[in-house]
Amino acid sequence: MPARLDALRWSRFHWLVVGALGVTWILDGLEVTIVGSLSGALGDKRTLALTAGEIGLAGSAYLVGGIIGALVFGRLTDLLGRKRLFTITLGVYLLATLATGLSWNFASFMVFRALTGAGIGGEGAAMNSAIQELIPARLRGRTDITINGSFWVGAALGALGSVVLLNPRLIPVELGWRLTFIGGAVLSLIVIYARRFLPESPRWLMTHGRIAEAEQVVAEIERKAHAPDGAQAGLPRIALTAHAPTGLAQVARSLILQYPTRTALGVILLATQAFCYNAIFFTYGSVLTKFFHVASENLGWFLLPFAAGNFLGPLLLGPLFDSLGRKPMIAGTYAISGVLLAITGWLFAAEVFSAATLTLAWTVVFFFASAAASAAYLTVAESFPLEMRAMVIALFYALGSAIGGVAGPAVFGYLIETGSPRELLVGYLFGGALMVVAAVTELFIGVAAERMPLELVARPLSQVDAP
Repeated sequence: MPARLDALRWSRFHWLVVGALGVTWILDGLEVTIVGSLSGALGDKRTLALTAGEIGLAGSAYLVGGIIGALVFGRLTDLLGRKRLFTITLGVYLLATLATGLSWNFASFMVFRALTGAGIGGEGAAMNSAIQELIPARLRGRTDITINGSFWVGAALGALGSVVLLNPRLIPVELGWRLTFIGGAVLSLIVIYARRFLPESPRWLMTHGRIAEAEQVVAEIERKAHAPDGAQAGLPRIALTAHAPTGLAQVARSLILQYPTRTALGVILLATQAFCYNAIFFTYGSVLTKFFHVASENLGWFLLPFAAGNFLGPLLLGPLFDSLGRKPMIAGTYAISGVLLAITGWLFAAEVFSAATLTLAWTVVFFFASAAASAAYLTVAESFPLEMRAMVIALFYALGSAIGGVAGPAVFGYLIETGSPRELLVGYLFGGALMVVAAVTELFIGVAAERMPLELVARPLSQVDAP
């Protein structure tokens, strides 16, 4: 069955998978950008009158909720199935973001933001598992990288939405901020309907002993993809045995004892990109306002080219991860973005940038860094046995978010407060060096998983050698 899925031509079924599942990262980008754009409105006395510290705490609550949601729902995704969980997690997101738009004080806003993060964090584990297992091996890299890069489509939508919904000449300020969150709930309603037409992962069914059901799903996918009769003839086969649900002890053994170098690689790739990404993205508004005196209501316009570069990088470079290979492309994008980030910092310290040219420089840097970050998530998703795939994705997502989400913005926030471009240069150089270290690590211990079936990249725990 895995070989039959990998042999399929690209079809409308695969477009449905991409559209219905890939929207997760769009929602994440929308949520993160909205709150950044809303900081001024949320501090208004006509809204929730939040202080800057309270807005920061709400952002931390979203991050913590995402980590907890990824771990809890990731575990359930491996136990209960991909389809059930990517429906539940989207439902959690829908209700939580709707409730956020109805918040009445700081406490309620922070609780609902944490629940929204939990839904998105769980979505990532369930959605990425399903995409990995339904997309043909020869196209898995470009598809996964492009979908992960679609975070920035959501960021652009959030920036554009904030320009309209936060314009007091069009919508009263006490109503506009609520509509931004309610809009996310409306979008997720459409997505829930589209997901009704997606099947359970045949690979998950197969490893849980539901062979007849898996066969039925594969046959239906082949029908939708117009696979010729007898297409499965001569394809490689694997033999499985009954396997108990994968426990946390088995996950730990696989990560530490069976695949220690892959575990180290995943930690390094995710932590380094998370530090750089969160450091720049969560403080870009502060840099523009403090050093270039850009008005807060105009920040959304500066985000648009930045978001465009971040999406175009994975979209245009993605096919090369399947053709040239994982190791040269991952190492190359990490190294190039690291060097460009250091150069950007040097030019910034020399005070040769304007707000527009600095944004342009960031756009070029993250054209490559976005492809690198997307490839980091691809690496951890495809490098471990399928019985524990969702839990592994959740663990690495949580670790990367915890390291980069806390350290990056904190370090850069402190450096920005100094008001010295030369102090901020230290942060840029450190971030660039981290990316170069990740590039070297990839060259030495990276996994050449391009065009390989998942079962060859990492042997399933339930696989046995046929007699």
